[in-house]
Amino acid sequence: MRFLKNTSLIVLITGYALAGINHFINPASYYRIIPAYLPYPIALNILAGIFEILFALLLISSQTRDWAIYGIILMLIAFLPVHISMIADAPLKLGNFMVTPRIAWLRLALQPVLMRWVWWHHKP
Repeated sequence: MRFLKNTSLIVLITGYALAGINHFINPASYYRIIPAYLPYPIALNILAGIFEILFALLLISSQTRDWAIYGIILMLIAFLPVHISMIADAPLKLGNFMVTPRIAWLRLALQPVLMRWVWWHHKP
């Protein structure tokens, strides 16, 4: 079980770090999915990237891990409007990837799974 949990943590750290970096490498893909009613999409994209990288780094140390866990869960909740908007806008093309309505629904359904996954690393 320890191996599985450590591997899971490495996957989370790597995944959130890469996702955060991707906000700066492919910003246009993110601008496309930020709902029009949210102001300052460029700033929101930069903040999302910074926080994903920050939370990935905070996951590394057991002393800061709970802060990262709470932050990631709050961030996933904050991203719910994006996923709901993707359902309404689907099908839409993000770079070379086509987001169909089915994929948009799966992305929304994945949010609680991601929240539970990161919560698994919380120490009571």
